[in-house]
Amino acid sequence: MKTLSVLLAVALCSLLVVCVPTQEKKDRIHHDKDLSDHKHDDSKDFQYDHEAFLGKEEAKTFDQLTPEESKERLGKMFHKIDSNNDTYVTTAELLAWIRFVHGRFVSEEVRKQLDMVDKNRDGSVTWEEYYQQMYSHLLDEEAFYDVVDKERYKKMLQRDERRFKQADKNGDLIATREEFTAFLHPEEFDYMQDMVVTETIEDIDKNGDGVVDVNEYLADMYTPDADEPEPDWVKTERQQFLDHRDLNKDGHMDRSEISHWIRPHEYDHAELEAKHLVFESDRDKDDKLSKKEILDNWNMFVGSQATNYGEDLTRRHDEF
Repeated sequence: MKTLSVLLAVALCSLLVVCVPTQEKKDRIHHDKDLSDHKHDDSKDFQYDHEAFLGKEEAKTFDQLTPEESKERLGKMFHKIDSNNDTYVTTAELLAWIRFVHGRFVSEEVRKQLDMVDKNRDGSVTWEEYYQQMYSHLLDEEAFYDVVDKERYKKMLQRDERRFKQADKNGDLIATREEFTAFLHPEEFDYMQDMVVTETIEDIDKNGDGVVDVNEYLADMYTPDADEPEPDWVKTERQQFLDHRDLNKDGHMDRSEISHWIRPHEYDHAELEAKHLVFESDRDKDDKLSKKEILDNWNMFVGSQATNYGEDLTRRHDEF
């Protein structure tokens, strides 16, 4: 019955051409402004670097290109990154590029959501518009949802409404484009930080005591199989919790500690990645990259996962 319910829900959403509420769209607000969902381990692959340099969606496109196509497009991108046209790319220029790429991803997602939700095309989104597009069909169509489904969507509605009101600075229940961006991507805005902490606690704190202990912290990342020994990376995360998450050593993370965890102040992912790419590619150690140095290390920047170059690769790829 539950499976049928889910299938009917998917069919209904497809027919109505609606997007998914924020908590269905992604697992949760990211703990920090990381640049990729992949581990940054160059000894295994360069997927983190690809997504950091290209953006997550464009990295998928490059995964389908031949090495020759990847290098050609990387060469064209060099001239866009070289903002002062001196034929070199500095760490600052690379940092600006990485921030541009990831800012564009956010802007594009906001644009798509606005196009779908902003029915009167005035460039802003009222709470009523958002509710009608996202939830009215889910909560009003009794035939398509069992009680569990309906209760789940009610909780999602309450959470979205709370976040929408927090993003709406003047309280008029009309989100400007910037406020709507803060609603969709609260991790990008200082004034939404408290909401990010609240939602993180709600997602991880299983016993409802308002704090996160080490077991809840680990359960958010890892579900062991029966009799499975604890992997080394889980042991490392357990120690991370003890050494660096639980700052006052009282056995759990409170709101202040969770805020520090999800938005660490000691490093900037984009800056670290820019420095990393320059360090790994700068053969003559002049602290800047020539076009040749970047192309010589093309695999780290863009790579290529393509193994079959059949007819699917003849489709048009939009120029970056």
